[in-house]
Amino acid sequence: MTQIKHFLLVFDHARAELLDIQEFGSDARSAMRAYAEKEREHLKAGDSIEIVLIGSDSLDTVRLTHANYFDGTVAVSKYFAGI
Repeated sequence: MTQIKHFLLVFDHARAELLDIQEFGSDARSAMRAYAEKEREHLKAGDSIEIVLIGSDSLDTVRLTHANYFDGTVAVSKYFAGI
């Protein structure tokens, strides 16, 4: 059985750019602490940063299941809201 690995993505919607990817392996506690810290940091800033914590078997899988963060399409998805 494959262990779940944890990945923290930091995406800037204003710049349409993935700013950071942090890998935590199977250390869920550290991943959740880092996620909460990033959320607090960017909530106060009031910026357009999205913080995403994902559990998966590999970063390659995350690149497939959350491709919009890696290929830039998340930046244009707001224009399709309501269609």
